[in-house]
Amino acid sequence: MQKICLFPGTFDPITLGHVDVIKRALPLFDKIIVAVGKNAGKAPMYSPEQRQSWIEEIFREEEKVSAAVYEGLTVNFCREVGAKYILRGIRYVSDFEYEKTIADANRTLDPEIETFFLTCEPKYTSIASTIVRDIIRNGGDASLFLPEAVSTSLKTS
Repeated sequence: MQKICLFPGTFDPITLGHVDVIKRALPLFDKIIVAVGKNAGKAPMYSPEQRQSWIEEIFREEEKVSAAVYEGLTVNFCREVGAKYILRGIRYVSDFEYEKTIADANRTLDPEIETFFLTCEPKYTSIASTIVRDIIRNGGDASLFLPEAVSTSLKTS
């Protein structure tokens, strides 16, 4: 049985921190689906299709990584794609507290789906999509925080 993992998030935009977590998780799973969540409570800067496209471009050489867009409960999407694992990146202790609450709820909804937490490399702890969006909105250069596929696409748009 394949070990399929879902890495859900808004990825608005995907950052070097996200990429770091995905790359370090590759040896742990047979397949990682980077799932761009549509969240009615958030007003994203980029369309789900754009975010999916960036992920596909960044990982075009990595056959174990794919991207998808989903809406609704993460555990329901896990069932839909056959994922028994959820991956979450942790930067700070406060991230863990928040993520553990979600993991506990997911475990209650489906005890067969396990959540894995990976801490990011220290050099990426200050990178958050929220901060990157603020830099972009205010005309700053966010390329230091973004994969090349994203920063190149933003410069040409």
